[in-house]
Amino acid sequence: MPTAVDTSLEFHQKRIENALEQGRIQDAIALLLTLHPADRAEIFNRLDDEAQRTLLTSLDIATIADLLEELDDEEAVEAAEEIPPERLADVLDEMEPDEAADLLGDLPPEQAAEALAEMEDADEVRPLLVYPDETAGGLMTTTYIALRRHTTAAQAIEFLRQVSDRTEIPFYLFVVDKERRLVGVVDLRDLLAAAPNTEMEAIMDPEVIFVTAGTDQEEVARLMAKYDLAAIPVVDSQRRLIGVITYDDIVDVLEEEATEDIYHLASVSDEDIDPESPVKEQLKGRLPWLYLNTLTALFASWVISHFEHIIAQAAVLALFQSVVAGQGGNTASQNVAMTVRAIALGKLSPKALVRVLWKQFITGLLLGILVGSVVGIGVYFWRGNAYLSLVLGLALVGNLSVGSVVGVLVPLGLQAIGVDPALASSILVTAVTDSTGFFIFLSLAAHFLDKIVQ
Repeated sequence: MPTAVDTSLEFHQKRIENALEQGRIQDAIALLLTLHPADRAEIFNRLDDEAQRTLLTSLDIATIADLLEELDDEEAVEAAEEIPPERLADVLDEMEPDEAADLLGDLPPEQAAEALAEMEDADEVRPLLVYPDETAGGLMTTTYIALRRHTTAAQAIEFLRQVSDRTEIPFYLFVVDKERRLVGVVDLRDLLAAAPNTEMEAIMDPEVIFVTAGTDQEEVARLMAKYDLAAIPVVDSQRRLIGVITYDDIVDVLEEEATEDIYHLASVSDEDIDPESPVKEQLKGRLPWLYLNTLTALFASWVISHFEHIIAQAAVLALFQSVVAGQGGNTASQNVAMTVRAIALGKLSPKALVRVLWKQFITGLLLGILVGSVVGIGVYFWRGNAYLSLVLGLALVGNLSVGSVVGVLVPLGLQAIGVDPALASSILVTAVTDSTGFFIFLSLAAHFLDKIVQ
């Protein structure tokens, strides 16, 4: 159901499209500028290529910079490729250094080098290009405020007034020594409450939470969430302050990491694809895992093949073997989700492994008893065979117990060998629970075969 915002954007989009079709470019720009930058980016992305080129040619530098910062990475690259190098350099100068570095890193090398050579503020952006996108260095901005220990509160406030048009007003001011080593952090509220002659050293907190440039973005997000930080400083190996990561960058990281985990749990290796992605990209991101899933399914079929004679004598078993395998898979998938989440948040330590496995085994055993009892009673009233009900109930108890343990061990095992635990867990866990479920159910059925076929 469309929201009021969606309806409003569609209305503005139609007006802008009509203005552009009639050659009233300035009217279209005026309509676009009445919107929030995020809404401008959404409407811009909906326009056809010709309309986008017209706007990029006509919009002022600051508006284009805001637009590129709001667009997704791929969309921003497509738009930037339409802008001449000299004009693109001006746009990049207007953008936040970290945003400009991200865009330059995604552009074709020749275009990026040409634009960087034309930039006035290239020295602010160039150091950021050496860091991978998914590290603290790739996320940080160099537009932060650093003060010395003996700077007074009055001097700091005056400095804030002077730089307010060149940087975001910070929640924190960072204190450094003469070697630019990070020694403390001052909360903006503490600064405003301090007497004018109070020095930073007197009001700063020397216990600063910081990360190094090579820290993974997921760990940065975890630290900022854990300590409720609006910004976190980035230091080099000598603890010299080299940048700051702000909360708005982390929101993007959380969205990216959540998307990655959801896709990986569904065995889609490329988190950038969506239903409208090119067929070639979708095949590349999905087909390998379907092949792996096919192999594991064939393995489960191989297990069943060893009991063909049992199924031939009691065809009723074919009706229920998928129940055992499916419920084991569901139980394991629940544990996979919890384990992957615990790993991501750093809540699962090796020291707790035995305790966690034992707890999950007991949980799986109880789940198996509760589910198996209900299913067994239901099947008894349906088929009227107590032994079939007993076999089915016991098989569920066994497979749910196994599934609970496997759902913890597989993600931890994948992490130990350097594989993303979300990526292959679901397929491997399904292989184990399917095969184990079939084996337990059909082995028990073989033992009670004479009673089942009566």
